[in-house]
Amino acid sequence: MPDTGGAWHIVEDDLSGAAIRALLEVHFAGLLANSPADSCHFLDFAGLRADDVTFWSIHRGDALAGCGALRMLDPAHGEIKSMRTHEAFLRQGVAARMLDHIITEARRRGVARLSLETGSGPAFEPALALYRRHGFDDCEPFADYKADPFSRFMTRIV
Repeated sequence: MPDTGGAWHIVEDDLSGAAIRALLEVHFAGLLANSPADSCHFLDFAGLRADDVTFWSIHRGDALAGCGALRMLDPAHGEIKSMRTHEAFLRQGVAARMLDHIITEARRRGVARLSLETGSGPAFEPALALYRRHGFDDCEPFADYKADPFSRFMTRIV
């Protein structure tokens, strides 16, 4: 049985493990269940392995608790991707820890602005509240995104 009571730790992840792949499959399915497919902008496994993306997993003891990624749009602008908490770790601060990690890494890289796209329906309200608590404000579409009633765009100065 995995240790779920140990210390929290975040590691750069190569997406090769069964647990992280399963969590991402749940993530993809959840997004598709709550938004039309053409309004879902998640990175698939190949996209998460791209050179401009760094992907992390967060663990408590031996147990996978969640994940998140930073995509570099350019040297001064980063995008948060693939934030997901494992259902066994909901409301335990996993997403906040991962978001703090991504913000810290963006600062370390000299990123000036950090942005994200997420869904707009009720299923996305907890994520929107988290991002607001961490200083993100609504913004216009950025990068290659287009205005879409199923998408919300947020940004903050790092």
